[in-house]
Amino acid sequence: MRGTRNPERVVVLALDGVYPFELGIPSRILGAAGGRYEVLTCTVDGRPVRTSADFTIGVEHGPEVLETADTVVVASVTPARLPDELPEEVAAALARIRPDARIVSICTAAFVLAAAGLLDGRKATTHWHMTDLFRRRYPQVDLDPDVLFVDDGRILTSAGAAAGVDVCLHIVRSDHGSELANFVARCCVVPPFRDGGQAQYIERPVPVSGAAGTAATRTWALERLDEPLTLTDLAAHARMSLRTFARRFHDEVGLSPGRWLIQQRVARARHLLESSDLPVDRIAAQVGFATGASLRQHLHAAIGVSPQTYRRTFQTTR
Repeated sequence: MRGTRNPERVVVLALDGVYPFELGIPSRILGAAGGRYEVLTCTVDGRPVRTSADFTIGVEHGPEVLETADTVVVASVTPARLPDELPEEVAAALARIRPDARIVSICTAAFVLAAAGLLDGRKATTHWHMTDLFRRRYPQVDLDPDVLFVDDGRILTSAGAAAGVDVCLHIVRSDHGSELANFVARCCVVPPFRDGGQAQYIERPVPVSGAAGTAATRTWALERLDEPLTLTDLAAHARMSLRTFARRFHDEVGLSPGRWLIQQRVARARHLLESSDLPVDRIAAQVGFATGASLRQHLHAAIGVSPQTYRRTFQTTR
């Protein structure tokens, strides 16, 4: 857990030209976490800011509240308001952030962090449409435009719009475990888990009217993760050929069926590691990995830790 206060203070910085949807994400998602977070909103001078829409937003706080934040979220702004150099008042506001505070950018706000030098030498992401401009301006940043969000320790960056929801759920999951994150997702009626490495932009052709999809098969598979499901099993359930199913699945999800199954099994394993005392081999069997060693391999590939380390972390948190 970050910070020393309970609840953790999250301050959202609204800049001129802010997108209203993204500005509201931290309050909506983190605010649904049962009082674990106190979400405040500020501007660089305490005055209202123009939005990307046809209205202005007023706030109750000025930049001084940034000094008290455990986490700072910079909301995205319209590309027309992204100057080559950071405005003096924005730089002054960012300078108020404590050295140990977590910093999060949503969508184009990665430009703000990069202009402030906070992303130098770090891996980061932003909206896929802004990739070329970002790379021209900030070649010192290791930009990955093909992911939903990047967690680089103290600093997290996310892609456009709904990826802000994903990174906020990731924060809840990292701080308090998947059970609370799933609860928040249900309250907000959003998907509980989209892996940060999932592609942020997927070309989806308009489906032929009446064409069958793979959603029902995905639901069917989630109810049978403990079974050795194969592509043949999935295609048979969907009543499609292997080739048609694999193509349609990728069009809808952005992943191959095999990679998607691994992600779901790892997510289920993480939940069981957090919420139960089952042995690792037993958890592996319940989520469809052949052995505990296989679970260890996939969990380490996904989040870089062993099952025992992951369990100790969340038992300590609870």
